Amino acid sequence: MNLRSDVVDVGAIRMRYVEQGTGPAVVMCHGFPGLAHSWRHQLPALARAGFRAIAVDMRGYGGTDRPENPIDYDRASTVGDLTGLLDALGLDDAVFVGHDFGAALVWDLPQWAPGRVRALVQLSVPRAKTSPILPSTAFASLARDHFFHMHYFQQYGVADAELTADPGGFLQRVFWALSGGYRYTDIFAHPSEGNGYLDVLPSAPELPWPWLTQEELGHYVETFTSTGFTGGLNWYRAADHIWREKQERPDEPITLPVCFVTGDRDPVQQITGRDSVEAMRASVPGLRETHFLPGIGHFLQMEAPDEVNRIMVDFLRTL
Repeated sequence: MNLRSDVVDVGAIRMRYVEQGTGPAVVMCHGFPGLAHSWRHQLPALARAGFRAIAVDMRGYGGTDRPENPIDYDRASTVGDLTGLLDALGLDDAVFVGHDFGAALVWDLPQWAPGRVRALVQLSVPRAKTSPILPSTAFASLARDHFFHMHYFQQYGVADAELTADPGGFLQRVFWALSGGYRYTDIFAHPSEGNGYLDVLPSAPELPWPWLTQEELGHYVETFTSTGFTGGLNWYRAADHIWREKQERPDEPITLPVCFVTGDRDPVQQITGRDSVEAMRASVPGLRETHFLPGIGHFLQMEAPDEVNRIMVDFLRTL
């Protein structure tokens, strides 16, 4: 089963995707700093199991268009990308898989694109209630106590320049910092004042690691050297726009089948607490499975591909 790649018109933008296999569609949505390449271990495994596995470069990333205005990353636009992808591929619906900010988007799909979603597989980020506080205000409050990357990313052009000046150094260090091999919250010992992201990220061991080779990292480095990071950062800068959309469209319970998987060393769990997974049951009555992978950090689809693939395939076969 050969890997296929194309770029299609999904409405407002053109989107690059890669796919492998035939059968019921499974669409995988990465986060920061990801690419369709982040699902390289899942594509063949799902294809072998009888599914049409599709991984996209999200809006702002890789071979997909990269609007410069953060408002173009609001929820209406990013949902439209995925429904437009289904239309372009002749698909009525799909199972959607999300990771990081891709998970935040996928949590909204059943409500924002009814009838186009069969089920969800969510990695790392549990569903959470929309805060009554404007996100940029909350980020700034946290940044008064310590460096907080989501606040640092808000100012257009600053993080863009820092990360683009050293894509390889940044990517290797952030992959390590968010993995199960490092405790990300140690970064919070640094103040915001006078620090960029590279100032607070730890040095990373030399490659290869058990879950990342120099060649695999090189794919990311080559891509981000070409595209820069502004498109990816704009997902964070759209947080206030999305918050305002949700004031007009409050979250509804998710009754579709849902599988949630995370690593027990994922920084998201370190920050929000394991209770956040149990707490989402009230807003996700369709939650069928939760999995905590021991010793695994944020990039679980790369750090523990065999286990993630097994969980995904077993869940998909129940649908």
